[in-house]
Amino acid sequence: MESLDMLRFIAERRDGKQHSREGLALFARAVANREVEDYQTSAWLMAAFLNPLADDETTWLTQAMADSGRKLDRHRLPKPWVDKHSTGGVGDKTTIVLLPVLAACGLTMLKMSGRGLGITGGTVDKLESIPGFRSTPRFSSLVSQALRCGVALSAQSSVLAPADKALYTLRDVTGTVGSIPLIVSSILSKKLAANAEIVVLDVKCGSGAFMKDPVQAERLSESLVKVGEQLGLVVKVRVSDMNAPLGRAVGNALEVKEAIDTLSGEEGALTEHCVSLASETLVACGLARDQNAGEAAARAVLQNGAAFMKAYGWFQAQGATEAFLASGLKALPTSSNVVCLEAPQAAGRVLGIDAGQIGLLVADMGGGRRRADDVIDPEVGVWIRRQVGESANGILIELHLRPGEPREAEFRDRALGAFQFSTR
Repeated sequence: MESLDMLRFIAERRDGKQHSREGLALFARAVANREVEDYQTSAWLMAAFLNPLADDETTWLTQAMADSGRKLDRHRLPKPWVDKHSTGGVGDKTTIVLLPVLAACGLTMLKMSGRGLGITGGTVDKLESIPGFRSTPRFSSLVSQALRCGVALSAQSSVLAPADKALYTLRDVTGTVGSIPLIVSSILSKKLAANAEIVVLDVKCGSGAFMKDPVQAERLSESLVKVGEQLGLVVKVRVSDMNAPLGRAVGNALEVKEAIDTLSGEEGALTEHCVSLASETLVACGLARDQNAGEAAARAVLQNGAAFMKAYGWFQAQGATEAFLASGLKALPTSSNVVCLEAPQAAGRVLGIDAGQIGLLVADMGGGRRRADDVIDPEVGVWIRRQVGESANGILIELHLRPGEPREAEFRDRALGAFQFSTR
């Protein structure tokens, strides 16, 4: 088998030359097998950041990364094989709502999800605030669970696209996360390894997301669609606003609470977002003729309890305690130190809420990670009582803090500083 000349490979990227399909395949295999020194891989990543891969190179790298490990065997699951992915945002608990909604509409949902780092929370961390929830069920049991109750979710497995895992770890510490070709290959390689056929992507854009610039978000969306099509995937992308937090809750147990409230039929910004995404998915899968029909189907299963029961069965299958299930999915960890803040007297309406500031606040309160080994406190977070466009009268925001929090005064000031108001 041909071996990789890493020095030559780095020089090709440094000098803006095109890699071959074979060269990228050798690189992905070598990275996955830990046959390349981290400092050499880091050098290539920086060269790729400065001299971005062309679309065909991105396609070849994506396929090679998907082929670097095992593939998820979905042959027992009914088609279409569909997956959903978000690029991450503050208060984004969409997956917890969307999977049961789609299952109640007739799809079988099997998904790998990640943990949070920095201001963008991870679905796995949120679900682990459910008492007893197992985020790493046996790999072999995922398909059986999906067949039985319609939904199965696991933390991302190291055996799927291991080249991506190795590259992402280094991208995170070398300042190369923002490369669009590398983002595309990271996202789509995992979907290929999971044997998805249809992928619905929610690209977040704004202060609370990795993509701050709408132009860059559109470029990322276009590249995801183009590369996905070259790899035989049906890719549907939407760009959604992340300048304000999504919904009212930011923080792990609080976000699960809001997701369950939404599954119980409560209306709000989170409901509208999930209904729209569900509709796009149903249309892409041929289960709805158009966006209006898809939205009607999604709203119906939220209102008649079918989506809630899918969530109940999902949580039960993944180990949720009897006490949590018997509580109607309400017995979540709660803080004993809740501080309610009101707006300044001169405030009229809420004009804006800086998602980035709120995300940093919750991370510093203990609800997120600054480093991969940080321990998350599921109880802490914020509950936003007045959203953009609403009157600022009354309680503006709740801070759910650790008992005896020594930085309470600082956190109060930062929470109020994230809001912009109109004058009366």
